[in-house]
Amino acid sequence: MVGAASSLSIFDEIQGSSVSRPLPPEYVIDLDGSVTLRICFNWSCARRQTLTFTLNDMARLKRHLARCPGTGLHDRLQRIRIGIWQMEVLAQQSQPLLANDLAINDFEADIDGRMDCIDNASNTTTYLHILQDLRELPGWTVASPKVRRLFDITTVHWTAVITDTATGRPWSVDSWYRPNGHLPMVMPLSSWIDKKKGWEPPFKRLNTTPRSIDALCRPGARTHWDIVNGHVLY
Repeated sequence: MVGAASSLSIFDEIQGSSVSRPLPPEYVIDLDGSVTLRICFNWSCARRQTLTFTLNDMARLKRHLARCPGTGLHDRLQRIRIGIWQMEVLAQQSQPLLANDLAINDFEADIDGRMDCIDNASNTTTYLHILQDLRELPGWTVASPKVRRLFDITTVHWTAVITDTATGRPWSVDSWYRPNGHLPMVMPLSSWIDKKKGWEPPFKRLNTTPRSIDALCRPGARTHWDIVNGHVLY
């Protein structure tokens, strides 16, 4: 099955031209349960590569997601975070250079495997589409990446976006603030556009980094979330 946002032109391109906005997803969900996808890195998708996640890889991913089965907003957001984290881990197993990626862009200008916000928004959007096609993100619809401060070269920033189907509210899923293979930051897109920080209240409780998946979704970790005028209250 080819993803709805994809094309069949899966390819390897060791060094391509840089882009100024995230690339559209390219992936194929194969009949044997494996997934072939295009990722990019080295800033602005300058390097692009096709990877394959095996049936066993995807089965392990689904087992991790199954540990967060709740239908409340908190658990559904944690399920997104777990899915992106585990997809990044799988990508890094296939392409070890991704282990060189650091949080943000500091101190990595000449490092192979580095990722800026365009790389992260491209890859995260691809991962979200795959998870959606596999029916692993109930209650969500993947949207196109969004940008803030497009015309300011020093602060322009992109994020992947997913929409809550019950409320129609879009949420930012931003992997740029942490190295590859870590839990991304989530918050309402309106707050992301306002440059709120995921590691500060009121979003800190959504973006914890515990040592186990169970700690993300266990009953004690759940919080009653309400959204009023774009602000998350708890």
